[in-house]
Amino acid sequence: MSLCSSLTGILLGALLLVTPGDALVGQVSSTTLAGAPLFDSETFQLTDLDIANLSQNESALVEFGSDGADLISRSILGCKVFPGDRQWPSRFAWSTLNKFLGGALIKTVPLAASCYSSWPQYDTAECERISAQWSDSNLHAADPASAMWPLFEGRTCLPTTNASASCTVGGYSSYAVNVSTVAQIQLAVNFARNAGIRLVVKNTGHDFNGKSTGAGALGIWTHHLKDLEYIENYRGSGYQGPAVKMGSGVQAFEVYELSQKLGFTAVGGEGKTVGVSGGYVLGGGHSPMSSIYGLAADQVLALEVVLANGRFVTVTKEHNPDLFWALRGGGGATYGVVTSIISRVYPKVGVTVSTFNFATSEDVSADTFWAAVRSYLARFPAHADAGTYAYFWVMSTGPGAFVFLMNPFFAVNHTVDQFNTLIKPWYDDLNELGISIQPNTTYYDNFFDAWTAGFPLEVVASSLMMTGSRLFPRSNWDTAASLNATLDAIRSTTTDGYPLLAFNMKAELQEGFTSNAANPAFRQTLMHAITSASWEEGTSDAGIKSKMADLTQAVDKWRAVCPDSGAYMSEANIQEPTFQQSFYGTNYNRLYKLKQRYDPTGLFYAPTAVGSEDWVVKSLDGLPDQNGRLCRV
Repeated sequence: MSLCSSLTGILLGALLLVTPGDALVGQVSSTTLAGAPLFDSETFQLTDLDIANLSQNESALVEFGSDGADLISRSILGCKVFPGDRQWPSRFAWSTLNKFLGGALIKTVPLAASCYSSWPQYDTAECERISAQWSDSNLHAADPASAMWPLFEGRTCLPTTNASASCTVGGYSSYAVNVSTVAQIQLAVNFARNAGIRLVVKNTGHDFNGKSTGAGALGIWTHHLKDLEYIENYRGSGYQGPAVKMGSGVQAFEVYELSQKLGFTAVGGEGKTVGVSGGYVLGGGHSPMSSIYGLAADQVLALEVVLANGRFVTVTKEHNPDLFWALRGGGGATYGVVTSIISRVYPKVGVTVSTFNFATSEDVSADTFWAAVRSYLARFPAHADAGTYAYFWVMSTGPGAFVFLMNPFFAVNHTVDQFNTLIKPWYDDLNELGISIQPNTTYYDNFFDAWTAGFPLEVVASSLMMTGSRLFPRSNWDTAASLNATLDAIRSTTTDGYPLLAFNMKAELQEGFTSNAANPAFRQTLMHAITSASWEEGTSDAGIKSKMADLTQAVDKWRAVCPDSGAYMSEANIQEPTFQQSFYGTNYNRLYKLKQRYDPTGLFYAPTAVGSEDWVVKSLDGLPDQNGRLCRV
């Protein structure tokens, strides 16, 4: 199906690149090396002929790149050009870009500006609406600049009842392009590179570390690239079978709805509004299906991409193989802007979903509680090898008091009876320990209904917390001693007030699949564990920095029991020590070399992305956020 109408393309052509007689220039054939035709949105491309038809002043704004000398010459003492600098693009330049874009350029207005009397958008009723929905991920996904974790934007314009407080654009992009065609992406990439300004890419803004934000940036908002097509018999990259082609704005709920309608199963995130084809799959992407089929990145058969030089390329195992390796798991906003991916999909599956909980009480001591948790951990290899995926919490509820929440156990390809057989050894241990549970267990004959029942809409947008994580490898289950050390590390951090949110899963590369740049630590993992630190509203910047340091130190206990493992880059600590090893492992050196080859000027930057150590954000509040000038180290 195509959600990009020919009218949109004609409008862009009429406003952007026309020849005498209004004949459209810039639309190309839908033929591609990817094994499936280009979407309509991808056939509208910027070409050398289009540039040649512009005046010299106009072409200088949006011409294609070569060796990157243009960006270096426009930098300010090694920094990206920033609002207020003499070299910042003029009003005429922005107006010209907007004309070329067909009116798709948006000047950023912070989502909560309606709460502030200093903004023309001030509106108490709208402020109340925004405030009430602030934790809803749909609200932020539908905004061209807002991120779901405003701590890393700089907290410059949050909902408030104090209308006289200050609201600035802060770490949000200064402008964003509401993308509907490849040509618009190319124009934005070329404009940012030629002007020497910062560039960011946003689909939904889910990343825990605010990678889609950046003060003074031009944003590429891919959220409306919603084309989605099921390919019953795809042929390409050594694979023949069912596949799905997704625009980079497609979210999990959208591809899952299509899978329900057509009877297939896709490997996507558990979060409902996560953008499947964006940073999620580029960062690896763990899934409720990972214990059976691996990571989302493993499923990718082809990508369509706009590179840092503005050129549009097809990336497959056979064509641009180095990028095919790097883009699948090597991180988003690093080598280019993905416009679509083609991924393999699988037959319809049944799933048993179960939720339950238990806690310390007068009859259940802390030691008994942790013995129950150890019994569960001991069965991680068997559960993951059976193809299941579990999402659970362990939290402190007071001195010596704890609660365990299974929310949910997601048993793919298991009937209720099969699930009960799998889980019985742990249930038996719970019974012997005197712990009573009342499981709520239901079988669904398809993934979509099970996923809908098992995973609620994400709660986002807190500016009073940050996360840290670790991938615990299978080797931690090799001996009783190593398992005990793992449990001790988890118990220690939980007792200290750091909650555990974890996934029992595996993510092995399946036999016959092409290797990729996903973190090698994922291939050994049996538990992806996340924790967090929080603070009270009104805490000073110095106090927040102290809390951040405490969290890093707390997770050191996890690192100590698996020092050679790593963490999932999209759900991790922005201050992760030696992030190169933690997020990329042994792949980093190769990824860094490819970064220098495909983006020699550093057009694409995101915190903890490949090559980010070459840059520093001069944050206004001293926190590791994006509210400041981006400069070379």
